[in-house]
Amino acid sequence: MIGEETNGSKLRWLWLAALVILLDLSTKALASSMLNYGEPVPVLPIFNFTLLHNTGAAFSFLAGASGWQRWFFVALAAVVSVVLFRWLKSLRQDETWSAVAIVLILGGALGNVYDRVVHGYVVDFLHFYWNDYHFPAFNFADVAITIGAGMMILDIFRNPDESKDPAN
Repeated sequence: MIGEETNGSKLRWLWLAALVILLDLSTKALASSMLNYGEPVPVLPIFNFTLLHNTGAAFSFLAGASGWQRWFFVALAAVVSVVLFRWLKSLRQDETWSAVAIVLILGGALGNVYDRVVHGYVVDFLHFYWNDYHFPAFNFADVAITIGAGMMILDIFRNPDESKDPAN
């Protein structure tokens, strides 16, 4: 019985979280060393590399606060990471889709937490735009979080019967 739990454990997917962290931190380091802050480097007619530092959350939410937000977001990400890890541990053997979604979010969250702790801000450098509309810059951690969250949302529609009360 114990062997079955270990073999079926979704913790084996933690390598993907580590890969997300490695990819995220290495691309942020590369962007920080090769780009000048705030100067766009055109790549495509709708995409630039633009080095920016985000002291806030998504879309620079609370970026203008006095500094307390740094440790608030670190603490929030730590709590979310513990919850995600426990959720991952509790998954059944057949819940691989959910496991991948969770580790993508976990890896992205930890990549951004590293930035907040070490730098006091998150390094962003992927910048899409259309005419005069500019989407907020982001990084690979944000991409992993978005893909993971999207997978979770899709899972609700893929498995609608699991969300129903079995008593009905």
